[in-house]
Amino acid sequence: MATPLLAASASLGEVASFHLHLDVLGMVIALAFGYEYATRRLAEHFAPRGEVPVTRKQRIMFYSGLGTLLLVSTWPLHDVGESSLFVFHMVEHLGIALIAPPLLLYGTPWWLTRMLVRPILPVMRILTRPFVALFVFNATLGMIHVPGVVELMLTSEPFHFVMHLLLFVTAILMWWPIVGPIPDLPRLEPFQRMGYLFLQSLVPTVPASFLTLGDTPLYKIYETFPRLWGISAHTDQVIAGLVMKLGGGLLLWGFIAGVFFSWWAEEQRYGGTPIRTVTKV
Repeated sequence: MATPLLAASASLGEVASFHLHLDVLGMVIALAFGYEYATRRLAEHFAPRGEVPVTRKQRIMFYSGLGTLLLVSTWPLHDVGESSLFVFHMVEHLGIALIAPPLLLYGTPWWLTRMLVRPILPVMRILTRPFVALFVFNATLGMIHVPGVVELMLTSEPFHFVMHLLLFVTAILMWWPIVGPIPDLPRLEPFQRMGYLFLQSLVPTVPASFLTLGDTPLYKIYETFPRLWGISAHTDQVIAGLVMKLGGGLLLWGFIAGVFFSWWAEEQRYGGTPIRTVTKV
């Protein structure tokens, strides 16, 4: 039988008092510093001559990606997600996996990305193959929703950080065939990209179904937490499943629409013979 809609209500202050997440803050600052150092100091050695090292649009995208990571991985989203509502945890996962990675990839100049991956290029050639990237990412996504893993994440902050880092890294691999930031590892053709993203939109429906259709809470540890706004553990789980399925689906279908209209515009521009290029923004 499902848990009642309302449980003992708790306030945000009772559930998660404000505090800084120095690990996340340090990582974001380090990435920002590295980005600025590379685009200002290293560009003269590695950026092609006559090409702008980094555009304003790229900077906006990169810092939007960093902002997303900071928003979803700190107070209040992260804290509420690990101490009261699983739906906040799910929103954090969407930000880490489906929003921040493409923004960061699009926002990094291709010459800088090439410089960073050159030492591991043979490995990247394997890991960024479409079906390999899809498998690695979705295996990670499935693993972090196993009840035992979720409980360990909520009781061990270092393990929680490592799991989110693993999700982020595998999400970079998953997005690589879509963004194709360097000539050595180019993106898929438009219809292949749309098919690839369509497949990705289907896979999360499996864990989402367990969350939305279950009669009892899957993650028992959440039943022991104070209930922010009086939302029961079961209702929280159902909402989280809907966020995973509908929220993730909307993001991916938004990208599919973007690929389609970009391809259509290219068809019009070049008279039906689109030119394959590396993404530059």
